Amino acid sequence: MAVKSSFGNMVLALGCICLVCSALLGLVNHVTAEPISAANLAKTNNAIAAVVPSFDNVPSEDVMIVEVDGKQYKVYPASYEGKIVGYAIQVLPTGFGGTIDMLVGFDAATGIIYNTSVVSHSETPGLGAKISESGAGSFRSQFDGMDPAKTKFMVKKDGGDIDAITASTITSRAFTSGVAEAYKVYLTIKGEDATDVVTGASNTNWEEQQ
Repeated sequence: MAVKSSFGNMVLALGCICLVCSALLGLVNHVTAEPISAANLAKTNNAIAAVVPSFDNVPSEDVMIVEVDGKQYKVYPASYEGKIVGYAIQVLPTGFGGTIDMLVGFDAATGIIYNTSVVSHSETPGLGAKISESGAGSFRSQFDGMDPAKTKFMVKKDGGDIDAITASTITSRAFTSGVAEAYKVYLTIKGEDATDVVTGASNTNWEEQQ
């Protein structure tokens, strides 16, 4: 009887410990969920501000969902004095290390690329990770002010107009494909034909990389 009683007490104690741990875990998740959500929202808002002209609305609160070729995209319209001046379009191409979460900003009237921004990625440090760099001479700088209607969205080794990051072909192709995707979304928003956008998205000969 003593053995059974001892075993029962042990089971009861373990059960209580599990309940306490579950409660604590739930409390921690509840306490941290809001700060994490706020931090992610701030990161998104900063990325939006970097890729569109000056605005006086809150684009993240006016987000639209646009469907193109069976995929859904988040579009953040930037407005100034009630007029839409730009669109920040989220695309999620697959790079060498996984998903690249990026925004491409367009002038609402002309479709010219205002800027690009990388929200998150898992590309190789010192190589593909250079997609997060900005400023003169960076990989991303070649897209600033680009007229997508006159651009072949492929790296030059594939016959396109884009200079790839050295030893980071897959990453460069993925980013470029993401920009082309975003342009298709922009054209869809404007009610224009997106079938003529030249992209290397269908290129399967992607052996070369870091």
